Amino acid sequence: MPFPRASQALSRFTVLDLTRVRSGPTCVRQLADWGANVVKIDALLEDGGGEQPGGPRSGSDFQNLHRNKRAMTLNLKDPRGLEVFKRLAEQADVVVENFRPDVKAKLGIDYESIRKINPRIVYGSISGFGQDGPYHKRPGFDQIAQGMGGLMSVTGAPGQGPMRVGIPVADLTAGLFCALGILTALLERDVSGEGQWVQTSLLQAQIFMLDFQAARWLMEKEVAKQAGNNHPTSIPTGVFKTSDGYINIATTGGRIWERCAQAIGAPELVADPDYATAPARSKNRDALNAKINTLTEKKSTETWVQELNAAGVPCGPIYSIDQMFEDAQVKHLGMAQHVPNDENRHIQLVSQPVTLSRTPSRMAARPPEFGEQTEELLAEFGFDKDEIADLRQRKVV
Repeated sequence: MPFPRASQALSRFTVLDLTRVRSGPTCVRQLADWGANVVKIDALLEDGGGEQPGGPRSGSDFQNLHRNKRAMTLNLKDPRGLEVFKRLAEQADVVVENFRPDVKAKLGIDYESIRKINPRIVYGSISGFGQDGPYHKRPGFDQIAQGMGGLMSVTGAPGQGPMRVGIPVADLTAGLFCALGILTALLERDVSGEGQWVQTSLLQAQIFMLDFQAARWLMEKEVAKQAGNNHPTSIPTGVFKTSDGYINIATTGGRIWERCAQAIGAPELVADPDYATAPARSKNRDALNAKINTLTEKKSTETWVQELNAAGVPCGPIYSIDQMFEDAQVKHLGMAQHVPNDENRHIQLVSQPVTLSRTPSRMAARPPEFGEQTEELLAEFGFDKDEIADLRQRKVV
């Protein structure tokens, strides 16, 4: 029975997945979810150990990162394992790895080595700080990149010290940017006939994500500071207390501010010279927020969401994660999807946030067990039964 593909969009591409932990698997998940033939290569050590970083294979994190893939084992530290990998790479379209830059060269699986046997290969690399430069040998971790990339300096309440973002944003964005680079390189290959090396790092991804905050420094030499829940330019925008929780209210421009003031029952604030203009609201932000809070505390979150939206004022509740998945719009968007499996296990994972009208993505297959499809995959790449048996006996696979 052929392996089910998650989509037809990328079904013509074969990807060799050497990634571990989060940033690399995030990249490859994008390719797998759109139907690429992904071969996850599980590291087979000389002692046969199957433990890898990134949490237990049966855990929710691993399951969410590795759906729609097949897996085989391979000992890349054995010269025969390297020969096997090169035979796979000859037929593949993409290789993705997130080793430290020096590690892949020692193994003999770096870009220059692979392109010699397959000039069409698109080789994606994610590192902590880049493939060269003064920090290139340092191990990279998400929180380190958040700190060095400037994000922690603008996150959190003023005066409370640097604060990490609650998600591994550097890991995730580096993975997404690498996937985007790989797809760009595949498109270019259709013209040139040649592959290329796609490189990104946690540090680069994090700096890019600063966006207008970084541009403000480059263009205007303005250093952004912590602002807590306050938006740096649209005022009033932030978190306000209700009778039973909290709500986000966002105002952009004078007209929405006027509608907001009317909706909360304080039309007089519009004419107040302390709040009449954007510069005045910025200068008196704390006082304005306090006045709004005294009014929002009088009604429930649900009531304010209905009334403010009806008035054309952007707003929304602040959910815990379980509440978020119960929201009617989230359910309509199908952001939680069940994964089919023969074991009748309950596997529900986060779906892709993008839809395509003709070639949609779906949860086609559960994440593979350690080396689950080794024989199947080797056979597809042209290894015969005797070769596979010999590789097994020699503990190469």
